[in-house]
Amino acid sequence: MLKKAIKKILPVFCLSCYHWSLARLAAFLFGHPSEKLIVIGVTGTNGKTTTVNLIAQLLECLGNKVGLSSTVNFKLAEKEWLNNKKMTMLGRFQTQALLRQAVNASCSYMVIESSSQGVAQFRHLGINYDLMVFTNLSPEHIEAHGGFDNYRAAKEKLFKHLVKNKRKKINNNIINKIIISNIDDQENKRLEKIKADNFLTYGFKNKADLQGRDLVLENALAKFKVNEQKITTNFLGEFSAYNVLASLAVIKALNLDFKKALTCKLKGVPGRQELVDCKQNFKVMVDYAPEPESLKQLYSAIKELKYNKLIHVLGSCGGGRDKARQSILGQTADKMADVIIITNEDPYDDDPQQIIDKVAVGAKSKEINKNLFKILDRKEAINKALSLASDGDLVLITGKGAEQAICVANNKKIPHDDREVVKRYFQNLK
Repeated sequence: MLKKAIKKILPVFCLSCYHWSLARLAAFLFGHPSEKLIVIGVTGTNGKTTTVNLIAQLLECLGNKVGLSSTVNFKLAEKEWLNNKKMTMLGRFQTQALLRQAVNASCSYMVIESSSQGVAQFRHLGINYDLMVFTNLSPEHIEAHGGFDNYRAAKEKLFKHLVKNKRKKINNNIINKIIISNIDDQENKRLEKIKADNFLTYGFKNKADLQGRDLVLENALAKFKVNEQKITTNFLGEFSAYNVLASLAVIKALNLDFKKALTCKLKGVPGRQELVDCKQNFKVMVDYAPEPESLKQLYSAIKELKYNKLIHVLGSCGGGRDKARQSILGQTADKMADVIIITNEDPYDDDPQQIIDKVAVGAKSKEINKNLFKILDRKEAINKALSLASDGDLVLITGKGAEQAICVANNKKIPHDDREVVKRYFQNLK
């Protein structure tokens, strides 16, 4: 409470100085660990977490020790654990501590999911990135940034930060500053103006340095070609193919064994398109998809799956997140789902019932307590969805993925995992 009060009193300039100073101090106290390994950042609106994990998997497949930091999980060589911090980009001291631990664990690479909100609080300072990946850009967090232009500018700061830092010398090799960009996203044109040592593009629609071809969805799974090599993924949708292609572009840019990388088997990420199998006669999928664009992409992907009825559990964030998205999420679900159950997500200090009501406004074609339900308790909402499902249906639970808590008022966290709620439901049926 004291921290919040101080933030309200202090001018923006003073807060910025405070965050800047902490970032520099943290890097100093931990001995500037990012200078001792190759640091890869991933930024964009959607696909960051998956791309971070896929990059790490490819690097490991090629025989490297890797650390990673993402919304979902952390990794230090063989040790891996879920992110229970409710932060995409850790605070300055935590980030530097993790980098130091990666160095101590003999990691050669560290892959960091790098967010615009993290940049706004200078969490990226003190990290000497070597390579930055851009996935895509769409309106999200624009209220927190004061508009889309500010949101875009925060993303671009990461790339400018990348190129202005000195090149490292590791194992007698000078490490170049590299930008990897999605050429099929219009933001690519702006990033091209930033002068890096190497600017590498990837894409399917426009001519790219790493060209993906013949993208098809077979049984909803993305398949495509790179260098005439067929890539068969275990992931749904076109957007997943972009995540894989971005990850392969990193291997190409680092001059690693690209041919071998094309044969590496990639696994899924916790809480991303994750099917929870408890031997039930219908499918249950847990995914993050917290905003309209990612939800549209997910719907596009799952429509290739064979199911009878779609029952969707969703909500929306509070705490200064984009309020405009709330009714749009309801509207998007209204078009695709047969039954919608709207519930609590992460209200922070906002009234959770008001958020639920706002999401429900978008579901105009649905009838309350028939095919539209508003259930405040998220566990009860998931249980309701599972109870309504029949043979061959699909229960889709979005908004949290593998997150380990619900954030409520006064910075409190209620332990929660959508996947565990599903498992307990079926255990109780036995």
